[in-house]
Amino acid sequence: MTKTYVQIQKQIETLQREADKLKRKEIDEVIAKIKEAIRVYGLTASDLALDGRAARRGPAVKKRGRPATKSKSRGPVTIKYRDESGNTWGGRGPRPQWLREALGAGRSLQEFAV
Repeated sequence: MTKTYVQIQKQIETLQREADKLKRKEIDEVIAKIKEAIRVYGLTASDLALDGRAARRGPAVKKRGRPATKSKSRGPVTIKYRDESGNTWGGRGPRPQWLREALGAGRSLQEFAV
């Protein structure tokens, strides 16, 4: 026998209530484990980055065990190429789509030099 829409909706509601109860139970168990770990290891809100700051436990390390270094910012990029529509490119990274299309249409890179 086929179920009606109303029967299926009731079944969905029953399953949803059951799922909500199971989820709550699992959440309670996870919270208990977390609280125990916090107590055992003496963790603070700062250690867990819960105070709005990133947790710091010693110096950051990159692959192969070398200390991490700050990236060097090259500063603002000077615009080297511009088209009639105002699109610009500084010459770093891959060529933008507007420039690739123009070059594909037979124009030269020198036409766009600023």
